[in-house]
Order: sequence, then structure tokens, then C-alpha cells
Amino acid sequence: MKQYEYMAKGRLKERGIVVPPGRIADTPQQAAEAVAEIGPSALKAQVLVGGRGKAGGIKFAATAEEARTQAHAILGMDLKGYRVDRLYVEAKLDIERELYVSVTTDRNAKRPLIMASAAGGVEIEDVEDSLIVRRLVDPDVGVLPYLGREVAQAMGLSLPLAREFADLLVRLYDIYREEDAELVEINPLAVVGGHLVAADARLNIDDSGLFRHPELQVVEEGSTLELKVRALGLAYVELDGDIAVMANGAGMAMATLDAIQHYGGRPANFLDAGGGASVEPTAQALAVLVGMKPKAIFINIFGGITRCDDVAQAIAQVRKTQGIPVPLVVRLVGTNEREGVALLEQEGIAAYSEMSSAAKRVVELAGEGR
Repeated sequence: MKQYEYMAKGRLKERGIVVPPGRIADTPQQAAEAVAEIGPSALKAQVLVGGRGKAGGIKFAATAEEARTQAHAILGMDLKGYRVDRLYVEAKLDIERELYVSVTTDRNAKRPLIMASAAGGVEIEDVEDSLIVRRLVDPDVGVLPYLGREVAQAMGLSLPLAREFADLLVRLYDIYREEDAELVEINPLAVVGGHLVAADARLNIDDSGLFRHPELQVVEEGSTLELKVRALGLAYVELDGDIAVMANGAGMAMATLDAIQHYGGRPANFLDAGGGASVEPTAQALAVLVGMKPKAIFINIFGGITRCDDVAQAIAQVRKTQGIPVPLVVRLVGTNEREGVALLEQEGIAAYSEMSSAAKRVVELAGEGR
């Protein structure tokens, strides 16, 4: 489960990691009040996607009135398929240098993995491999200061920054362990006035550990799409693309994502409707996908226990009650295929029988909507 930036920074602050002063703002007036209190600030859209700055989701304001104007521009905007309903107003930093650090899980090694780089501020995937320091962690030992100093030295940090980094890394690992995290990341880890400050942060919780964190199950309405879909009994993971996906079976869902990417598209989610979801939960799941405001929706069903006519009825139900304002591509094969196809034809929807053809078409339609 992904945490919003302000949530991740709250956890960092609790563990003694320095973060800039910040406040949540749900309205332009609250944003203006925050800037009046904090001073020159960054207004940051709180959505669970990367690349917010390039997409217009981060703006700066020096005065309360400027903050009010900028907040009007950001709140309510569509940012990579997500509506912006909340801002995090945070003190603007005079950054001297940007670093990167994270603790994640190396599933092949079955151990925690530290990743750090002196090249922060950009996607870690874009950093040359030679510039990334990697260290596997023995979970029986954890991260001790000596390991932090070793990583800092490999990054080329000099004293006293190296000591600060070593201490920060110990605290970051504690968060990873205590929160059952899949990823805890600071990018950029900014050098401000010769000291380290977490300018941005990500915290993704491993879903398998959520039972140990009941406090994370109580969230405000709309704050996490993943929990809303899982409440329907379906498996769901948010991604950062613009083509919403629903398929039946984890293998089929993964194959669907691969097919979309093969044709140059970007999936917005992984949604496994399961092997026998009935009409109502299928309709509810589709309604959630429509609410994501993607550029297109791809439903890929190979009917076994799942019946094609149930899926078709769910599509018809959502179209009638809520509407489907974006292009919809459906592939139906298997149990009650003929009946399902006939139901869709009544709705003016043509069903594909080949996944590759359907995937190619949905990518084309999504491209037309960009």
C-alpha cells in the first residue's frame, strides 16, 4: 500500500529524520494560511504517482495571495489520471546538493537492500549503474552505523556529512523494518546549509504485513484506491500509467500488462477480478476504474469459472448507471462467450477474441486521448 508524501514524511519525522516544515491544505484558503505561517513554500499535489513536477503538480509561492492562486490551479486538476484533492505546503529549500537513498527488498537475495547515490533528484532508473551504491543487509543484524559510514564513503561523502548520513540510514532502516515496508525512499535527500534534509519521500507498505498495522486500515474516503477495491474481495495494485486494466486471474492480468507495454502503452493498475467474481463486484470494480479517469479501459477475460455473460452484464450495468466516458476495449473468450458477446453487441460494444489485437487497439485509443 502506497503512502502519500505527507504520510511518509510524518513517519520520517517521528524517527528523527529532518524534514522541511509543512502543512496539509485542502482548499486555496488553507494553502494561503500555510504559506503565511511557513514563508516561501512549495505547493505539492498529493497523488500516488511520480513526475508531479513535470506534470504541473508542484508550484512555488512566496506570499499567501500567490499560494491561493497556485492552489486554485492545482486543486481539482487531472494529474496522470488522478484528481488532485489535497496539497502539501512545504517550506522551500535552498538546496546545495541532491542525494538519493532507499531501503527496499531484493526478492532474489531474500534480503533488504540499501541503494544510495550521489546523483539524487532524478528517477533512480535513469542513474548510471556505476553511480549507485548497493549493500545487502543481514536481517539478523540490521543496519548499524558502520554500514552507514561505509555507504557514505562509497558515495564520496566527506565528514561531517558522512556521519549524518550514517545516522540517517540507521533510522531509515528502522522505518523499513517496523513498517513492514517494501520501499522507503528519500529522493532527493537534500543538502541544505551543510546538513541533510528529506526533500521528498516515499513509503510503500507490504500488503502482507498490513494485518500488523490496523491503523493503516482506517483512512479517509478516497485516500487509497487499493483498499477500496480490495474491500470488494479483488486483488488490486496501482501503477502510474493511463490505461486501466481488469482481467481474471493473476497470470492473465500480468499478461495483459505485458501486452499493453509491448504495444507502447502504460498500464494504470493491476486488477485481478478473480476466478469467479459475480456481476455486482465486477461492476463495482469497473466503476472504480472509471472513476480513475484513465485514457482508456481494457477488460481481458478468459472465462472458466468466470462467466463472460456476467462480465458483459456488469459492463452494461456500469454504462447505464454511471457511464463510461473513455474508450473501452473488451476481450471475451470462454464460458458463455456467445451470450456475453451478444449482450455487449446490444450495448454497441464489439468484443475481441484475440488479446494481442485488443491490446494494440486500447493503446491506440489511449494515445488518441492524450
